[in-house]
Amino acid sequence: MQLKELISNIKTIDVRGNLDIEVTSITSDSRTVEQGSLFIAVEGICTDGHSYIGKAIEQHAAVVVYDKPMIEEYFSRTTYIQVENSSVALAEIAAKWFGNPSEKLKLVGVTGTNGKTTIATLLYKMFRTLGHPAGLLSTVANYVNDEEFSTTHTTLYPIQLNELLKKMVDDGCEYAFMEVSSHAIHQNRIHGLHFAGGIFTNLTQDHLDYHKNMLEYRNVKKAFFDGLPTEAFAITNIDDKNGAVMLQNTKATKYSYSVKNMADFKARIFEKHFDGTDIEINGKELTVQFVGVFNVYNLLAVYGASILLGLSEEDVLRALTVLKPVAGRFQTIHSPKGFTAIVDYAHTPDAIVNSLEAIHEVLNNNGNIITVVGCGGNRDRTKRPIMAREAAKLSSRLILTSDNPRFEDPQDILNDMIDGLTDKEKTTMLSIADRREAIKTACALAKSGDVILIAGKGHEDYQEVKGVKHHFDDKEEVEKIFLG
Repeated sequence: MQLKELISNIKTIDVRGNLDIEVTSITSDSRTVEQGSLFIAVEGICTDGHSYIGKAIEQHAAVVVYDKPMIEEYFSRTTYIQVENSSVALAEIAAKWFGNPSEKLKLVGVTGTNGKTTIATLLYKMFRTLGHPAGLLSTVANYVNDEEFSTTHTTLYPIQLNELLKKMVDDGCEYAFMEVSSHAIHQNRIHGLHFAGGIFTNLTQDHLDYHKNMLEYRNVKKAFFDGLPTEAFAITNIDDKNGAVMLQNTKATKYSYSVKNMADFKARIFEKHFDGTDIEINGKELTVQFVGVFNVYNLLAVYGASILLGLSEEDVLRALTVLKPVAGRFQTIHSPKGFTAIVDYAHTPDAIVNSLEAIHEVLNNNGNIITVVGCGGNRDRTKRPIMAREAAKLSSRLILTSDNPRFEDPQDILNDMIDGLTDKEKTTMLSIADRREAIKTACALAKSGDVILIAGKGHEDYQEVKGVKHHFDDKEEVEKIFLG
């Protein structure tokens, strides 16, 4: 593609060199630069791409795009383009390079602390079940129709993101559903994408290792809705205290969903059991294969977005009855000994509370709850004592264990969690750093009618220790014990 065309919409500060050249590839990773490449230097969390401009030029980059005025020597074979913001330029260049694929799809973004994966995945499954070509971009997996692509982030970086959106267009997809993380919004990864709709789930404490405080975290989420076009829809959970705030300044058409208040999409709950829930949505009764009030909210968002995207209410309700929980999201496994294990991704204080309250609602005091939970290393430390405290309050027995310690000492993480417990709770809880042993211990303690919640990792099939990923799957561990 011609360089002049590629940068036509970008706000430039200074240009040195020839713009009438052909660019053969685009990259923000100096390791992949080839002759003819356009290299965009972006400052990241851990590394700054500006430090690799020299390496990119050595590898014969045709163009260098940057936003820090730090270049001391200019080579005639390279075109230098200084822009206002490299991350914005990267997103705009990536979209242009792949033919602005988001404009050829009905793209719906889902943001919030909890529920993003479930809502995005169920929307994808809804549309595939009803015969529509569709794509998915999520924490668990990326799909182009029925072809699966591995995922590394909740929201991909602009080049990989637009490349996958183009695959969807090329494969005939009409719709695409994606999780939109606060990191991605803040880092301009979704800049330049055209959204047909946006969904807000809820806002609770998370990522305070990245965002300065909850206000910044909220405002970053809100920025997604502020940027929606007038022809888009914006659906919010009106029962969340930040639900109305999210849509204050959006140009999109506003809709709401609720279990407690008047809303465009309203649910009532009748009966709860571990195999599903009897509910009513906008006056129509149905039984769904999901447990917990939090999942009713997720299903309401799916229902609302599906209707707004043009599906018939009858088709949507029928599909909702056959949809199953997403991998690692409140997955139930029944023991031959009469107790139930639930594997759930809950890794925030609010998510732990939601999962445990859902179990209490079904158990109705007829059985004990044993909770196995840990916290990830090199992440928000402030939520660790809160998670332990909430888990202790709502559990009959608490087992603290390791999650993904990454580069932290697992015992240091456990100590942070233990700090959230009362002296009495400390005497009754168990601290078992080895996650496999913690799960085995929970299963040994459980009696018929009890429930074990194994929280934190959900769909993940690894444990990351000192930067190395080792295979570990909570569901697999439970199934091995049950067979054993």
